[in-house]
Amino acid sequence: MAAKTVGADLEDRWRDILSVHARTMCEIDRVLHPHGLGASDFEVLDVLASETPRTGDQCRVQDLVGRVHLSQSALSRLIGRLEKEGLLERAVCVEDRRGVWVALTDKGRDLHTEVRPLQREVLERMLGAR
Repeated sequence: MAAKTVGADLEDRWRDILSVHARTMCEIDRVLHPHGLGASDFEVLDVLASETPRTGDQCRVQDLVGRVHLSQSALSRLIGRLEKEGLLERAVCVEDRRGVWVALTDKGRDLHTEVRPLQREVLERMLGAR
């Protein structure tokens, strides 16, 4: 009987985590929408900004996959859209033609700087001390 209670408790906690995640992502989407971004767009910009702090620094797309919680194909589509919007640039890796490098453009870096406080406010409101 105790195992069932523990299992039910774990399921309840898991559902709570999923619920908080869904509400937080929706709220981030809402506050970033006027800036032409969604939560996943911001995550890519945010990871690139932290991984490539200087203009011209690059990051391999493969290194982004596990950090932004998107499939390889979804991330590729998102990167293509962000590139089309002028927020980042792509380049083929010279050493490994299968690899792709991405870098924030000045426009992408500026937009990230502008909207980062909005995303952080949502995180504080949704995940801060309760």
